[in-house]
Amino acid sequence: MPRVTSVVIVGGGPGGYEAALVARQLGADVTLVHSDGLGGSAVLTDAVPSKALIATANVITEAATSATLGVLIHGRRPDPSLVGVDLTTVNRRIKALAAQQSADIGERLKREGVRTIHGRARFGGPDRIVATRADGTEETLDADVSLLATGARPRILADAQPDGERILTWEQVYDLPDVPERLIVVGSGVTGAEFAGAYHALGSRVVLISSREHVLPSEDPDAAKVLEEVYGRRGLEVLSRSRAVAARRTDGGVEVTLSTGHTVQGSHVLMAVGSLPNTDDLDLAAAGVEVDERGFIGVDRVSRTSRRGVYAAGDCTGVLMLASVAAMQGRIAMWHALGDAVAPLELSQVSSTVFTNPEIATVGLTQADLDAGRFRGDVAMVALAPNARAKMADHTDGFVKLFCRRGSRILAGAVIVGPYASELILPLTIAVEQRLTVDQLAATFTVYPSLSGSIAEAARRLRGSTE
Repeated sequence: MPRVTSVVIVGGGPGGYEAALVARQLGADVTLVHSDGLGGSAVLTDAVPSKALIATANVITEAATSATLGVLIHGRRPDPSLVGVDLTTVNRRIKALAAQQSADIGERLKREGVRTIHGRARFGGPDRIVATRADGTEETLDADVSLLATGARPRILADAQPDGERILTWEQVYDLPDVPERLIVVGSGVTGAEFAGAYHALGSRVVLISSREHVLPSEDPDAAKVLEEVYGRRGLEVLSRSRAVAARRTDGGVEVTLSTGHTVQGSHVLMAVGSLPNTDDLDLAAAGVEVDERGFIGVDRVSRTSRRGVYAAGDCTGVLMLASVAAMQGRIAMWHALGDAVAPLELSQVSSTVFTNPEIATVGLTQADLDAGRFRGDVAMVALAPNARAKMADHTDGFVKLFCRRGSRILAGAVIVGPYASELILPLTIAVEQRLTVDQLAATFTVYPSLSGSIAEAARRLRGSTE
């Protein structure tokens, strides 16, 4: 088999730029075509900006609720109504942070010898990609291997067209000059739940419209219950079993119409109703690349599409819309295409986090898997409230929940709800990937006092458990 030397990557997000770095490491000539900026939506309009906004919101929450720790502000106990933000300054910082992250990625690609083209791309044949720059000039790129990592965009309802001022997608909120007085968030999945909590902390009166019975319907039910309780206690309104079908501007704000005919009024509305793949303009038929009925590119566990030599990674595949999964798909694609050792993508080892306050982090098999009989196992759940470290910071909400396989006692999955859950999930991700048993986890030293001590406590409760 001749050595592959020419790789063309379409898309500059995590799936694209991580693939480019691996391909260069393995000696390929790499050209990366990107239309929206290096880093893609993950860096420029989605993960990095939203988590930066959430970081500010978390500081506000900590300051506003610090009275129990003895904190005084100007000699007074903190009053939530007196703690706020300058949203223009917040958004300016977020945009600058995203731009710097994008620039850093560009510098890394340049340093590693990746050629980049700022423009759009489409297939001109099975092994040929046509890049069109902003000035209209075209360049045809011959590719031994190509990778599609074009991401996804916010889904838009026909009767709720965004205007960037009052009716917004999550990509448009960073141009708001002021904190919305009353923000309606449509959609109670990860994106909706995160933004609802963040803007409520920043000072908005928020109503979260959920078409399901509970928020975060795809997450662990015990975790979703904790978040709903916290939101209710903080005064965030949740309308469950309510489907929004339209949104329109009024003289003073917006009006959202529900499927029941009822309406909800607010100053702004944020639509968070899912994503659509950016695959429409790639001329995939010219390359023989198949997509499903929603437009997502079909891939196998090593990121191969239906066309030999064409791979895909990230949100455009619909596998799991996480930057970490996109990056791993991109790496796997290049390892496979260029003949390096590779292990197929294993979704049961993927960890993820919902960056609400408290955070929700998960890895491996779930409560739904256990309830459906997809594995036989035992479960232990330890509340964080009794944890000494949690008490020190007055963290009363959250838990550690572990699942192990019956018989082998191998850790099968985990859920953490609480502060820094996104960091605490790493040792459990390692344990799931390395097939450690709960006995091994229980026998591992932890620092005292520490939140991680509750992980070992949950493992000790599972040790020897058979029910």
